[in-house]
Amino acid sequence: MESYADRAGTVPTVASAPPPATRRRLVGLDGIRGLAALFVVLHHCWLLSYPGFPDNSGPAWAGFLLYGHFAVVVFIVLSGFSLSVSPARHDWRLGSLRTFAYRRAWRILPPYWTALVFSLIVAWTLIPQPEQGSPTAKTVIFYGLLVQDLFGSPSPNGAFWSIAVEAQLYITLPLMLLLIRRRFGAVTLLAAVTAIVAAIGLLAPRVPAVDLFMRLTPQFAVLFAIGAVAAGVVRTPDAPWTRWLPWAALAAIIPALTLIIVNGSAWTVVNFYWVDLSIGPAVGLLLAAIATGRPRPLVRMLDTWPLRKLGSFSYSLYLIHAPIVLVLSQLVLVPRVSAELPLFLSTLALAVPVSVLAAWLFGSVFEIPFQRHRSWKALKQAYSKRGAEPAPLS
Repeated sequence: MESYADRAGTVPTVASAPPPATRRRLVGLDGIRGLAALFVVLHHCWLLSYPGFPDNSGPAWAGFLLYGHFAVVVFIVLSGFSLSVSPARHDWRLGSLRTFAYRRAWRILPPYWTALVFSLIVAWTLIPQPEQGSPTAKTVIFYGLLVQDLFGSPSPNGAFWSIAVEAQLYITLPLMLLLIRRRFGAVTLLAAVTAIVAAIGLLAPRVPAVDLFMRLTPQFAVLFAIGAVAAGVVRTPDAPWTRWLPWAALAAIIPALTLIIVNGSAWTVVNFYWVDLSIGPAVGLLLAAIATGRPRPLVRMLDTWPLRKLGSFSYSLYLIHAPIVLVLSQLVLVPRVSAELPLFLSTLALAVPVSVLAAWLFGSVFEIPFQRHRSWKALKQAYSKRGAEPAPLS
């Protein structure tokens, strides 16, 4: 998964503002990607160590690791934000749809398909994913075409479900940007998307035809739109109102935290649909704040070398960690370590560094080169140039 404003009422005023004369590097976003991907790894370590999810059968201090799903919420808002930064700087114009589609496919598919092959091999030869049978031909087809959220088949990788959702959200981005550019504004866009998603959520338990839409995780459309709208902050990053964004983000997260703490993990998991919607505005506000360099201590931390580096291959970490954690936990540690806390701590100590190292190696071949070079020709030229360089003198 890799991988990148105000909830309502603020960004419409900046939609008509002229783009800034100079571009700013948005520091901190890679750090957020890296932390979110790492949190998903920790979540899967927890799941393999304690039974009874969504109830918390582990220690209270580790209870927050139940909520790996919320890292995906961050990824979806961040994706809408990252993809909309450049259009926001150019009067909300996306440019060529063909170029956009090509660049998204070039960025997402090579590491995804490679990780799919890796996950299938692990599932077929070592161990399938928990509560999943051995992958079938349907698995290969559906996951290869990124329609696994629409059609059922044994999953080869517990993290792959969100990749299909994000790929489908890319289709909506041109329409979202068009609505903002045509002066319908961010308020209208968010109100329309939220109204549709809320109607689906309310009707789904009663109307079987509407319930079919729940496979698409429709609440993520609102999160994606929040990210796109939040990107409008890059047009007026020095406006006086931006200094209040960190406080607005803090205030916006309080209702969601209250729901989670008061109702507990079992209720929260059952109601992810509505909890996700309550978290989305806080994430959007936080991204807008970070894009303006606030709060500075947090931005500085997110821009440290370890977090920037982790963020550079965070998509790879998200893609390949699940089979690695599963093999190390169930095949290596379970026969040797007692259950629950010893297993959990051992899994953290072994699976986290191995997953990060493997993701760095995987990303160096299948992700980062596709970030740096945007065509096969450019990629081949880069490797040819590297091969033509003389070896350093010893």
